[in-house]
Amino acid sequence: MDGIRIPEEVAKAEGVPEDLDSGVLGPYRFPSPVRRRTAALVYVAGAVLSALGALAGLPSGLWAISAAFLVVAFLHDRAAWPLAIEQEDALTTAAAQVPFAIGHASAALGFTGMRSRPVWNVIVYSVEEPPVRRALVRLDATTGMRLDSPYVEEIEPPD
Repeated sequence: MDGIRIPEEVAKAEGVPEDLDSGVLGPYRFPSPVRRRTAALVYVAGAVLSALGALAGLPSGLWAISAAFLVVAFLHDRAAWPLAIEQEDALTTAAAQVPFAIGHASAALGFTGMRSRPVWNVIVYSVEEPPVRRALVRLDATTGMRLDSPYVEEIEPPD
């Protein structure tokens, strides 16, 4: 399955606006954090140009700028994690981790730690209408492993 899909009949029945309807705009894919390596290469090029400028007799402060570019390039390279599981896989994995049948679910990719490790935060709701339970499941997006026990809570019925 590619991206987020809303069946056409559901989109029409629910009145989904065109700008949110994947059938109109096409599937959405979260861009891979590996793209950060491109930024790292740009910073390395800036470091090389700064060093060449310092060697050519421009102000010696260019050495500090060159060093700063290299530090930022290193940080970008270290934060370029490949995604091992995509959104659909995260939803499926999260559904298997909770003690109730799943109705609606939503996944959002977040980042944690100094190296911005990607983490899927998946919220799942029980199948009843309206749902009586919900859970938050956090999955490491680079390994697919659950990070901690799912947080499950009962939903208070509306008055």
